[in-house]
Amino acid sequence: MTLPLAPNEVNTVSHLIQLSVAPVFLLAAVAGLLNVFTGRLARIIDKVEKIDAGILNKKTEEAKEKAEEKSRERRLSLTIRMQNINRSISLCTMTGLLIALVIVTMFLSSIFQFDGSVIIATLFIFAMLALIFSLILFQKEIFFTTSFLKRKEQSIKTK
Repeated sequence: MTLPLAPNEVNTVSHLIQLSVAPVFLLAAVAGLLNVFTGRLARIIDKVEKIDAGILNKKTEEAKEKAEEKSRERRLSLTIRMQNINRSISLCTMTGLLIALVIVTMFLSSIFQFDGSVIIATLFIFAMLALIFSLILFQKEIFFTTSFLKRKEQSIKTK
C-alpha cells in the first residue's frame, strides 16, 4: 500500500516540473531544427542521385566521362554541403541529448537528495555550445550554397 504524497513532496515535484518546462521547450526547438537540417540533407542527397542518374543514362563511355567531368565541381560542392549538414545534425542531436540529461539530473537530484547544480549547469553549457556550433555549421552550409550559386551565375553570364 502506498501512502499519499505529503504536501511538501507534491510542491517539490510541482516545482521540478515547472523548472523542466523551459528545457522541454528547448527540446522542441531542437527537434524543429533537426527537421530542417534533415530536410536539407535529403535535398542534397537527391541532387547527388540526380547527377549520378544523369551520368548513368549516357549511352556511350565518352558521354559518361564528359558528364562526370562536368559534374565533378557540383559533386564536390554537394559533398562539402553534406559534410557540414551532417556535422550540424550530429551536434544538434547532442544538444537534445544533453538537454534531456539536464532534465533527468534535475529529477534525480531531487529524488536522491544531492546537489546537482554543477552537473546541471555543466550539461546545459555543453548543450548550448553544441547548439551554437551546430548553427554555425548550418550557416556555413548556407553561405557555401549561395556562394556556389553566385559563381555559377557569374560563369553563365561570362559565357
